[in-house]
Amino acid sequence: MKSQNEQILTDLKKGKKITSLGAFIKYDCLRLAARIYDLSHQGHKIKTTMISEGGKRFASYELVQ
Repeated sequence: MKSQNEQILTDLKKGKKITSLGAFIKYDCLRLAARIYDLSHQGHKIKTTMISEGGKRFASYELVQ
């Protein structure tokens, strides 16, 4: 079984954007920001976009190609 980092990186490489809710549902990941930190420090360039929706703010992450 792939680690959360590997699963997230696979989807980012496919051009998908990932949010905390999506990461929880798909990868059972409660700490997406920590996984993004790990991937960034492995040399992957990841763009963070803050989104406001329904009075809530959350981050969306995508790989910079």
